[in-house]
Amino acid sequence: MAKNSNKPNRYDNESITQLKGADRVRLRPSVIFGSDDIVGCQHSIFEIISNSIDEAREGYGSRIEITRHTDGSITNVDYGRGIPVDYNTLEQKYNWELVFCELYAGGKYNNNDSENYQFSLGLNGLGLCSAQYASRFMDVKIYRDGYEYSLYFERGENIGGLKKEISTDSRTGTIIRWLPDNEVFKDIAVPLEYFQDMLKKQAIVNDGLVFVLHDEESGEEFTYCYENGIKDYMAEICGDTALTEPVYFTHEASGRDREDLPKYLLKFSMIFCFDNNVNLLQYFHNSSFLEYGGSPDRAVKNAFLSAIDSYIRNAGLYKKDEKKITFTDIEDSLVLISNSFSTVTSYENQTKKAINNKFIQEAMTDFLKKSLAVYFVENKAEADKIMAQVMVNKRSRETAEKTRLSVKKKLTGGMDFTNRAEKFVNCRTRDITRRELYIVEGDSALGACKLGRDAEFQAIMPVRGKILNCLKADYNKIFANDIITDLIRVLGCGVEVNSKHNKDLNSFDMDKLNWAKIVICTDADYDGFQIRTLILTMLYRLMPALITEKKVYIAESPLYEITSGKDTFFAYSDAEKNAITAKIKGKYHIQRSKGLGENEPDMMWQTTMNPATRKLVQVLPEDMEATRQMFDVLLGDNIKGRKEFIELNGHKYMDMVDVV
Repeated sequence: MAKNSNKPNRYDNESITQLKGADRVRLRPSVIFGSDDIVGCQHSIFEIISNSIDEAREGYGSRIEITRHTDGSITNVDYGRGIPVDYNTLEQKYNWELVFCELYAGGKYNNNDSENYQFSLGLNGLGLCSAQYASRFMDVKIYRDGYEYSLYFERGENIGGLKKEISTDSRTGTIIRWLPDNEVFKDIAVPLEYFQDMLKKQAIVNDGLVFVLHDEESGEEFTYCYENGIKDYMAEICGDTALTEPVYFTHEASGRDREDLPKYLLKFSMIFCFDNNVNLLQYFHNSSFLEYGGSPDRAVKNAFLSAIDSYIRNAGLYKKDEKKITFTDIEDSLVLISNSFSTVTSYENQTKKAINNKFIQEAMTDFLKKSLAVYFVENKAEADKIMAQVMVNKRSRETAEKTRLSVKKKLTGGMDFTNRAEKFVNCRTRDITRRELYIVEGDSALGACKLGRDAEFQAIMPVRGKILNCLKADYNKIFANDIITDLIRVLGCGVEVNSKHNKDLNSFDMDKLNWAKIVICTDADYDGFQIRTLILTMLYRLMPALITEKKVYIAESPLYEITSGKDTFFAYSDAEKNAITAKIKGKYHIQRSKGLGENEPDMMWQTTMNPATRKLVQVLPEDMEATRQMFDVLLGDNIKGRKEFIELNGHKYMDMVDVV
């Protein structure tokens, strides 16, 4: 390809440049903070707060105060020793220049020798400097050695140098107020929820340390403190609902990641229980929340799977040729919090979301395997409950997987379903905003509605007999039902499944719904009302969003046909019947309306399908909880409640006996 002579492509010795000073962070924030969006901005905030946490963990200060200001700036106050900022004779520089303006400068490089910070969040000497470089301004006050030191920065540049004066306050510590720069980050509007979540996590793994959050925007103040750390957190999560009592382990070990590397210290505590209402795995290392886990996560999975599988095999709980459990079967009911510390830590990157220390993984795995084996032997009743639950989880998972594979094709949507749903009659238009689906009762109603409809936009789906009660049936039985799976095909939007063991079946997508209106059309008699209720129950259980999005309607069928000479009137209630007959002058004849299948096409069009004359009742979501309770009474397992409801309310519906 010929080069464009107007744009010389020069690459020589002068083409290589080096970022200097604040530009090392400001032009490439993702390298330090993981991204240049709101997540990266949040991490820059955590870098400042983590220094205060390290001080408190070393025993200097028991309270950290954070203020979220209305202008987006943040103030962090600690009561530690105060950052050393005076002249450093070893480095021949002021410490404030090293700490605030030099990457890879700090006091946490000798953790393994217990020089200053044995277990620290900050390791790389990047956090405070990089956060300063990424700020629009940073205002610092430091109290130590009887002096008050002041520093001020704008966009990475110091303004006015170091100011030092005798302090009138006996306190020690550091106050930093700074504003993340929107020239560095695409978004600096850090929500209150981030501070709440982050500070709560830090309180959990720093026993007794008090975090106070002031929010100027709302005027609220929040305090976080867990005197007993992860023990208190476990009690908060599970309360009295746990299947087993919480088990607490603590351990110390020393080792190395490679034979030629120095030994380092590992300390960890862990608490777990089994619970059918909640499952949670959370890992912290040097109080940093390990979102992706790494070494502790691999240790937990290896140890729990090995110990529980061994117990199940030795107890003969596996059936012949049955596959062994997976960690998923354990995790489904496991609540576990791990809090570890080490003097040498290998984070995956500066964002500290995972660690990969080989020794930590091996030491934790070995300890947990042995400790779990002893626990199961010494607590047989608890062990038996755990094993029984794990086996229930395993078999539910396997059954759900079989169900998922068998119904995958049944849950797909699209409009190419004419030959895949029995007796379905499609309409012509493909304009979703016009398409209406009439779900009708039986083949006879299918015939009448098919002849009475507008075939351009109205489709008919017959329900053959009484539909399955979806409130009581499990998913395996539901998806084995041809009537239901045909309806799912025709609707096209998939299903909403929130069951723990059937979550893979969740496929709901409102954008794939093939219809603007879903109209339930049944006879105005007892059987018709029951079928209507069962269809509504199916939609409520499998596709509640159709109700909340107001897509579902009920077509009211007339109760009476009134003729007077050549005129015919239709009444949908006794009140309408009385109002019509009062206006007729002369003789008239009243007849109870026939079932849908016995109606003439013209009557079906006029009373039930013509948008200009029909009566549709929209199913509204205003009180879903009341709906759930009523479905439970009428169709659930609450036999006593159903009996009481009938005794109290049955007289209101006695006229239905005449309709049958």
